[in-house]
Amino acid sequence: MHLFIEHLTKSYDEKKVLDISRLEIDSGCFWGIIGPNGSGKSTLLKIISSLTAPCQSRILYDGLPLNDRLLLDMTLVFQKPYLLRTSVFQNIAYPLQLRHVSSRQLKEQVEEMLTRFQIEHLRDQKAWTLSGGEAQKVALARALVFKPRLIMLDEPTANIDPTSILLLEKQIRIHYETYRPTVLMVTHNLQQTKRMCDQVAFLHEGTLQDAGPLEKVFGGHAHPLVHSFIQQGLI
Repeated sequence: MHLFIEHLTKSYDEKKVLDISRLEIDSGCFWGIIGPNGSGKSTLLKIISSLTAPCQSRILYDGLPLNDRLLLDMTLVFQKPYLLRTSVFQNIAYPLQLRHVSSRQLKEQVEEMLTRFQIEHLRDQKAWTLSGGEAQKVALARALVFKPRLIMLDEPTANIDPTSILLLEKQIRIHYETYRPTVLMVTHNLQQTKRMCDQVAFLHEGTLQDAGPLEKVFGGHAHPLVHSFIQQGLI
């Protein structure tokens, strides 16, 4: 999914938290959204996904304003997963049910996700009994099962163990390389950005300071703020 963002602003209590004049995201690219705390990264994803209304903006999705059909083609995974109060299987199946997928196909696709994320043993377990890492695996499996064309990830591997991080990163990359959705991933992990992303957008105090190919943004001619963050290891 191609995104075109123009004149986007957002304020809370008269404090401007986002002010992006223009950002274009080509279809099928994997973007890392980086920057310090409070720079507007999560707010940007919420606005793109229509969970938060901007003060003003012009956002086009494949050249069109947002509509119900486009909403069915995108997903957002939060740092703290939000799961339904039902079983793991039913959580993953939910987006397929919304899209009226046949029972046979639904079962096949959910079982595939259970295997990919190594949570087959949790199939019938209630979501509220899961550990943080288990819940995040379920949330990501649910986000990918219906093959959305726009995937937004808000620090999807924060606060989980290293083994689970590697598994989630691997499955995200496999899914990306197989289906080529547009991916926007907020992360504070510089090494993760380098492992996962081919494009980077750097936000600072709500403004877009730099955006483009990973090699350009992190290269020898990086924006001074980006260079400072890299040198200090603050991302």
